[in-house]
Parts: sequence; C-alpha cells; structure tokens
Amino acid sequence: MNDRLYPQFKILLVDDEISFLRSMSLTLERQGYTNLLTCDNPLNVKQLIATNHIGLILLDLTMPVLSGQDLLNWVKEEYPDIAVIIFSGLNQVDAAVDCVKKGAFDYIVKTANQEQIFESIKRAIRTQELSLENQSLRAQLMSTQLSKPECFSNIVTANKQMMSIFYYLESVAQSNQPLLITGESGVGKELIAEATHALSGRQGDLVSVNVAGLDDNIFADTLFGHARGAFTGADKQRLGLVEQAAGGTLFLDEIGDLSSSSQVKLLRLLQEGEYYPIGSDRPKRTQARVIVATHQDLTKRQDEGVFRKDLYYRLHTHRVDIPPLRERPEDISLLIQHFMKQACDEIGKSPLSIPKTLALHLTHYAFPGNARELRALVYDSVSQSRAESLNTKPFETLIEKNSLGLFDENQIQFSDNTPLPTLNQASEILVNEAMARANQNQSLAARMLGISQPALSKRLKNMKENQKDEQ
Repeated sequence: MNDRLYPQFKILLVDDEISFLRSMSLTLERQGYTNLLTCDNPLNVKQLIATNHIGLILLDLTMPVLSGQDLLNWVKEEYPDIAVIIFSGLNQVDAAVDCVKKGAFDYIVKTANQEQIFESIKRAIRTQELSLENQSLRAQLMSTQLSKPECFSNIVTANKQMMSIFYYLESVAQSNQPLLITGESGVGKELIAEATHALSGRQGDLVSVNVAGLDDNIFADTLFGHARGAFTGADKQRLGLVEQAAGGTLFLDEIGDLSSSSQVKLLRLLQEGEYYPIGSDRPKRTQARVIVATHQDLTKRQDEGVFRKDLYYRLHTHRVDIPPLRERPEDISLLIQHFMKQACDEIGKSPLSIPKTLALHLTHYAFPGNARELRALVYDSVSQSRAESLNTKPFETLIEKNSLGLFDENQIQFSDNTPLPTLNQASEILVNEAMARANQNQSLAARMLGISQPALSKRLKNMKENQKDEQ
C-alpha cells in the first residue's frame, strides 16, 4: 500500500466513457490526488463502495443501464456520508437543481474551466476531512482512556489539563489540517509535535525547522527547494523540506517570527496545498501535514500588523496551548525524578535520592524557562553530586527566594484606615490563596499552610457550608 496516497479516503470516478476516466484520472493525479478508483460500469459501484473506504464520488449524470440520478439516490440513501459531485456533458439547470436537492455536493459541466472543477473537488475533500475529524473527536470524548499512551511517553506529567490536551491530540492527529501549538519557551512544544506525528501513523518523516530569522529567500529555498539553474550556483536540483516531509509531518517552530513575505508563501501552501520550487513554473502538491509552534501571542502580533489574519485563521484549525510549569506544580517532582535519571544515565552514575522537600520549595518559583530551565538545574545538580543524594546547591538561590520557611511578614501590610479581617476571614483568604496556587491540589495546599490534608479538607467543607448559610 502506498502510504503517500491523498486524500485519506478514496475518490471514485464513475463514467461509461473510458477515455474521460483516463484523462480525468491523469489530471487529478497531476494535482496530487492519488487515492483514486475508476469504474466504467455503474452496476459495479455498489460492490466498490462496500469494499473500499470511499469519501467522494465523481459521478457522470447520463449513463446506460443505470443513470447517474438513480445512482445518486441510492448512494445518499445507503451512504449519506459520501459526498457526490455530478458531472454532466450538458449545462442543464433543472437537472442541476434536482441533483443538489437530492444531496449532491455540486453539479459540474464536463467542459467547465479546470480551476472550477479543482475548486469543487477541493471543497468536497475538506468537508469530508472535517466530518471524519468530528467523528473521531466525538469517539475520543466518549473514551476514558488514551488509545495510544505510548506516543506520550516522552512527556512527563500528571496534570489534568495536559491529559485533556493528549485526548484532543489523539482526536486530530490524523487530520490533514494544520495544528498550532502555543506556549512559553521551554514548555515542550517540540515534544507535542513529536507525539502528534507518532499518533498520526504517517510513514514519512517528521521534518523540523526553526523559521525565526530566516529571510524570504532562505525560507523559500529551505521549504520549497529549487530547480537546477534557478540562480547562480544552483548547479543541481535541491529538494525542499516540504518534499522531504512527504507522507509525514513538517514542523515549523517559532512561526510568530516569520517575515511578512514568507507568511504569504506559507499561506498559499496551506490554502492551495501546492508550492513552486524556486526557478520552476510547475507546481508541486504537498503531501505533508503541517504543524507550527510559537511562544508569541499571535493575536497581539495581528494587532501590531506583523502577522497576517488570514494565515492565523488558516493555522487555527486545530490548536493546543501548553500550560507553563508554574501552573503544573504536581509535575515538578515528576520532572525532577525524570531529569535526574536521564542525567545519571548520561554520565554513568547510579540514580540519586532526592530530598522530599525540594519539589515543595520550588512550587512558588515562576520557572520562566519552564521544564527546560528545571532540566538544566537538575543536570547541574547531578554533575555536582558526590554522595548518594542529589546535591541541591544549584537550587539554593531559588529556594531562598521562594521557600515557605523564609516568609517575610512585612509582605502583608494593613492600612490604618481599614478594619482588620477577622481570624475566620483571614483563614479563608489563606486557604483560597493556597488552593489557587496549588491548582486545587489539596495535599500540596495543605503543605503550604503547614496543616494536614484532612484538616484542610475539613476547613474547605466548613467554608462551603458557611457560604450556603449566608445565602
């Protein structure tokens, strides 16, 4: 089986004129539509649909034995999810209206402009792809377990929001539409792209490139390649990354820094599904799924006039926003353990014991570099460790600034002109703040407050009951 067939479902061409089937097949293949079936006998259509995953039928209206209208009626009755485009040798308004009423996606005259034909087929394919994605998403939402947890093995987390992202990625991984990954530097956007590629089952490679700082010419040459003789020094053809990623995934990192002229080229690639190598007047069709990532606020970049709105909406078909590490305090301990093992394996050390209080002391640190920053700290700690326990010296500066044990009572100030809160009110304020900082994790919040988890649970229950009584 050819893993680079496009689209993911088959397009069935039905016409009693073999010459038309041959010419239309060649035309579609040149446009990149390679997942094709042809049928010159309408009586065989039922068997072909029963034994193949067909998503689109290009159906001739006038055929002997079984007409296109009769076949359309049967298809929409038995397989309503299959899109049907009617082809006719005549521009018959009444027939066109009747076919559309009966469920045809479009009605096209065979002598119509090729661009009109391609546009109709393109719209039908996009509609079918979105329908398949919605079905997959609904099925995933009904599931309580990941279908392929092994694809996320490189992402260490116990965070509920991250798990929701994993479920979403399983639903959209096989889509041909772009995926936009946003999040601060160091949160692991590359790992999300790798997981998505693994989930997709695509047999092609994951090809990655950081586009920040690439000028327009370098961007075009890097992505699209060039023909021989395209410019001085181009003594042979060069394949671009789009072609290298055929049948796989193209990952463009730091997309928010892309120049305006390069944004136009990327928009055409996504919109038309085709591109021109430098120096070539023949378009090539992309067979790669595009994933992009950025730490930039693209909405703000649009307001500043440096990022195209049409490109943003094209990229926004599927989107995940990776939460920063400071919003995932439950992951700090897991990541310290994970990075410690990695570092020990790299330098040939036995695993080290980790002080139990280390992760707790770090929960108030903002981690501007996120997991990447934590990894660097752990690697530094492992390299400085001489005993069986992890050397926490690299963390001491952070702990001194953020440790609960060094709380500065001068941080809280009361105005002489306002009444003091009661002890109960102050207690509620502290409990609510601790729960917010712990992302509603009672065990972690209890440790922040210096009380047991059952004691905190009892306080939360009393607070809830008091609120009901006040209402």
